Amino acid sequence: MDPALLREREAFKRRAMATPTVEKKAKTESSFTTPKDIKKPRPASAAPKIDATNYKTMSGSSQYRFGVLAKIVKHMRTRHQEGDDHPLTLDEILDETNQLDIGSSVKSWLQGEALRNNPKIELTADGRYLFKSVFKIKDGKSLMRLLKQHDLKGLGGVLLDDVQESLPHCDKVLKNRASEIIFITRPNDKKKILFYNDRTANFQVDEDFQKLWRAVTVDAMDDAKIDEYLEKQGIRSMQDHGPKKPLLPKRKKLANKKRQFKKPRDNEHLADVLETYEDNTLTQSNAVQEIKQNN
Repeated sequence: MDPALLREREAFKRRAMATPTVEKKAKTESSFTTPKDIKKPRPASAAPKIDATNYKTMSGSSQYRFGVLAKIVKHMRTRHQEGDDHPLTLDEILDETNQLDIGSSVKSWLQGEALRNNPKIELTADGRYLFKSVFKIKDGKSLMRLLKQHDLKGLGGVLLDDVQESLPHCDKVLKNRASEIIFITRPNDKKKILFYNDRTANFQVDEDFQKLWRAVTVDAMDDAKIDEYLEKQGIRSMQDHGPKKPLLPKRKKLANKKRQFKKPRDNEHLADVLETYEDNTLTQSNAVQEIKQNN
């Protein structure tokens, strides 16, 4: 062998020994390996995702159902207040409210349950729908007739909110009939009440009486003090007025009945014998008394 090649071989070995090296350990395979074909099970009752495109067609949302119903009731009230009193079918109502894209389940719910049982919707004989107002009034004459009936029967006034809901073009009618109606604001909830203005009950009060009425203050006086003051002034006309105290019913006294001696029931079979004995005894005693008197 060529000596030059041997020298190069020895030099290569020395360089290789001088160069540090890191050994790479082989990875130990685990004893258990999960198979790749096994998939994790998904829950069976997974809720469907809500998409903006199919939100209106979802029939399970109760909030959506009642939203559709509220829109229908509001539309029916508005058209009644505007004077449209002809009934509509469900398809016509959905067309006017721009809700033709509702699902079939929501439509059947509206037709079979919601609109039929709603207190503000009235179902006609031919299957159409109307707005059901509080009062059946259409114009100013029917309104005044209603107020007169309440006044005659002592039913009081009528809420302005109920009149506005029932009467078409309410503001115009109330403006034209302002002289025939009295408006009173209720102090507890600040709602306005309408009363019939009965002009036959108007009368002129003397100014002197008005001054006396306004000068008398009875805010800090109770009924007992007012009665005492009226008695001192010689006024007794108010005794029969005001709340009366209920009178307790008086108990009847039982009459004292004389006690009657009851004969013993054991000797009823000897009643005739006892009567004969008593009669003989009385006769003998009377005869003895007569003999004594004669002697």
